[in-house]
Amino acid sequence: MSSPSSMPESAVAEPPRGHARIVYLGSVSPHWEVYSDYGDPNLLNEFRARVLARLVLLPRNDPQFRRNQERVNRDAERERISLEWELGYPVAAQ
Repeated sequence: MSSPSSMPESAVAEPPRGHARIVYLGSVSPHWEVYSDYGDPNLLNEFRARVLARLVLLPRNDPQFRRNQERVNRDAERERISLEWELGYPVAAQ
């Protein structure tokens, strides 16, 4: 008997429902903007609101930023939104 997977196989194969690009604007608030390339506008507007609620007052070097970045990544994964971060510096592949 095989062990059950933590995620159903159908969820892995499903394509993204949209795409968002989160861009660091600089040291003066607001620090962030969210742009979308494709997907349902309502879904992406709701996602954008949640992202900005977590990030808008945080510069990228604030310790809280990394925790909130992970929360945003999990939110995008749940909503099946492909996500791209533009932090203004190269990011090592994880």
